[in-house]
Amino acid sequence: MSTVSIVVPAYDEEEVLETFHSRLAATLNETGHEWEVIYVNDGSRDHSLDVMRNLKTSDKHVAVLNLSRNFGKEIALTAGLDKAIGDAVVIIDADLQDPPELISELLRVWESGVDVVYAQRHSRRGDTWLKQRTAFLFYRVMRRLTKIEIPPDTGDFRLMSRRAVDALLQLREHHRFMKGLFAWVGFSSRAVPYQREARAAGLSKWNYWKLWNFALEGITSFTVLPLKIATYLGLTIAFLSAAYAVYLVILTLVYGNPVPGYPSLIVAILFMGSTQLIVLGIIGEYLGRSFNELKQRPLYFVESYLPSSARLNQGRPTERTGDAE
Repeated sequence: MSTVSIVVPAYDEEEVLETFHSRLAATLNETGHEWEVIYVNDGSRDHSLDVMRNLKTSDKHVAVLNLSRNFGKEIALTAGLDKAIGDAVVIIDADLQDPPELISELLRVWESGVDVVYAQRHSRRGDTWLKQRTAFLFYRVMRRLTKIEIPPDTGDFRLMSRRAVDALLQLREHHRFMKGLFAWVGFSSRAVPYQREARAAGLSKWNYWKLWNFALEGITSFTVLPLKIATYLGLTIAFLSAAYAVYLVILTLVYGNPVPGYPSLIVAILFMGSTQLIVLGIIGEYLGRSFNELKQRPLYFVESYLPSSARLNQGRPTERTGDAE
């Protein structure tokens, strides 16, 4: 019998965790597989950790991984994947925008021999028009900028085979754009369409500023095209400047040397200054990421870990405290 691990990163989700687990457990009990669910508490400020521990007390399938602080969703996902022991591993959020009932279909496709089964949204309830349009554009821009095929309209909700997870866990970079890493490891994949619902409770933790930085993370993690664009921009400006200099020389020889206008001089200075700052900013983004990687700090620290019965049955350690991963 195969074992299925469910990884659920959570940050301030106390309002929805019990409902989510009820639906998740009902679905998994019908699959006929041995299963565990790993709730990763990513430094929640509410009572999410208490709810997780209560779920652990009432259900032997539950594991609770409590990180020492908030490390961000991408790191929390990695922490959960590090602990997952399943032959198949499912990643899903706790906010019930992604229906747990779809896991049965993901498992069916996986059993046919597919390594990565990703849930692809064909509609997004509860999201504003602006968020839907920016998400639509982001996925398509990423596909054009990078050499990897990131499926459009696809989030973290997916199933991965054991060998796909093991390959993914070899990538220990700190700036983790998981959607890109999922695609980078390759292996056979298939989409399962679904309708994304509105949040069952609470508010999204993603504002537009965070989404913008997330987009920059994805672009700079998987392509150096912005650096190439900066180079081409510099060459273009240099060519135009040289052409304008030739024009001024000819103009002076033919018509004399009139005093150039002050506004055009200021515009030229501001344009060149802003261009230089943009290019320096692009270089700084890549340099900062290189600096963070060179420090080789652990991705996260574990404050406490309560394993599921599936891990105990395999003779794994019962608890690890303060681990650096």
